[in-house]
Amino acid sequence: MAKANLKSVLASGQFVAAPGIHDMITAVVSNSVGFDFVYASGYWMTASTHGIPDAGIATYTQMVDRVRTLCSKVNAGVIADADTGYGGLLNVHHTVRGYEEAGVVAIQIEDQEFPKKCGHTPFKRVVPTIDMVEKIKVAVEARRSPDTLIIARTDARQVEGFEGAVTRMQAYSEAGADILFLEALESDDEMREGNRRLNKPTFANMADGGLTPIKSAKELQELGYAMAIFPSITGLAAAHAAFNALTVLKAEGSSKSPNIQLFPFKEFNELIGFPEVWDFERKWARDEIKAAE
Repeated sequence: MAKANLKSVLASGQFVAAPGIHDMITAVVSNSVGFDFVYASGYWMTASTHGIPDAGIATYTQMVDRVRTLCSKVNAGVIADADTGYGGLLNVHHTVRGYEEAGVVAIQIEDQEFPKKCGHTPFKRVVPTIDMVEKIKVAVEARRSPDTLIIARTDARQVEGFEGAVTRMQAYSEAGADILFLEALESDDEMREGNRRLNKPTFANMADGGLTPIKSAKELQELGYAMAIFPSITGLAAAHAAFNALTVLKAEGSSKSPNIQLFPFKEFNELIGFPEVWDFERKWARDEIKAAE
């Protein structure tokens, strides 16, 4: 199945809204809902795989493996968070090649110092603008396909103010980034003004509980954005559902409760691929096993 081409979709003017997919259960569920694009969040993939915070602890090797698995499980194109590129210029080159080979349609690189932090948490620090400009140039040159897009993110809003963040974005655009990502803007006015002053498709981060006001896809398009991610929607929804289910189980001693909503087991078996396993078993089963089925 051919996946949607992000470059073509953006060129057509179609707004892209991509949910964050934090684990492979959510990946197969998203296939049944249907999205053209999904987002591989460093925060949520690190949390779901290793149970640790997004603070530069997970390695390139761990993350590219997780991204590769996601690309193999979803029908959608994967937009992937690659943190700072996991090091210097050679690391950026290696990261872009690795993520592209994993199957992503866009690679996001940010200008934080290593170890980086989640963009909506404190104690962020950013590298000099020239360092990030060089990373973008290396990333653009490293990709093998022009359809693989490079997203440049700046975390400078809380460090250098709004003007400093916009100035950085303009430099990153000149360096060749395809999509511009002003992280953690704090008001509608900043979002609108940032988009007005940038000359390439822009990217909104609708991180529930974060610093940026949450808007609908329609509102974001009106503010001038070309695309948006909703990185925490599935992770927070899953955490809430799990907390509720476990709380009810502890209190009532059973999963059979009107206070717990469970995904139908039969339907989940189908989503995860058991019908293909059963078909295989039937094809190769011995006659006595077929008779007993």
